[in-house]
Amino acid sequence: MTPMAFVLTAIGGAMFFEGILWAVFPGGVRRLYNQVMAQMPDRDLHLSGLISVFIGVILMSLAVKIAS
Repeated sequence: MTPMAFVLTAIGGAMFFEGILWAVFPGGVRRLYNQVMAQMPDRDLHLSGLISVFIGVILMSLAVKIAS
């Protein structure tokens, strides 16, 4: 695996897993970040989580294409 593919995989994986948490458990994650995100509605958390998952999947797919 090339260094660039490794970096893209790492970034994509991190974004994917963080996005999944926000998309599936916005209430639980909100409690963890309560001081910072107290005013943000759940709908925005769902949307940002789904966007993060989408970008993470794209980055991981790009990394697989670069590696092969």
